[in-house]
Amino acid sequence: MGEQENNKTGGGNNAMAVVDEAPAAAAAKEKGRAAADPRLQGISDAIRVVPHFPKPGIMFNDITQLLLRPAVFKDAVDMFVERYRGMGIAAVAGIEARGFIFGPAIALAIGAKFIPLRKPKKLPGDVFSESYVLEYGTDCLEMHVGAIEPGERAVVVDDLVATGGTLSAAIRLLECAGADVVECACLIGLPKFKDFYKLNGKPVYILVESRK
Repeated sequence: MGEQENNKTGGGNNAMAVVDEAPAAAAAKEKGRAAADPRLQGISDAIRVVPHFPKPGIMFNDITQLLLRPAVFKDAVDMFVERYRGMGIAAVAGIEARGFIFGPAIALAIGAKFIPLRKPKKLPGDVFSESYVLEYGTDCLEMHVGAIEPGERAVVVDDLVATGGTLSAAIRLLECAGADVVECACLIGLPKFKDFYKLNGKPVYILVESRK
């Protein structure tokens, strides 16, 4: 998970993300789906907001309470599985670290492989690397060479999207290996991501809005 530190009451750095608004009709359809599915309220209620953690100004969306509720955790995974089953997804790429919680479960359920996108020097052997800008510095994601084949369809998974910089880096990392990135999927997102926004031309699908 590389986005929580940018989820501030005053906004965050969007230097590495290109965000485009999708058609209003698609947004209206998505809002109707959300209103009709009672699981979303349970998911939202299970996420605790911790003010000023890990430092002042950050509103931390804590998913650990959701993980303590097996039925709600299953609902979240099931909603992603329902979306991606039958779409020919060959790989689910999870961003360290909270993308490792949801990604493997989704991958197993849809018959896809799971690819960990890790911080530097965590993967042995040859890797692809992609750097990205944070509000107060830079970071990097790495992926094993050979983890994905050219043309394979992939979904990127993380727990939260705030500015989109980490997800944009993950998209570039997969595309440098020839993958076809279909979509990014996050449990939580800022309100703007509910309305079919895109990062680097790729749709962002979230289940619930972040709360303050």
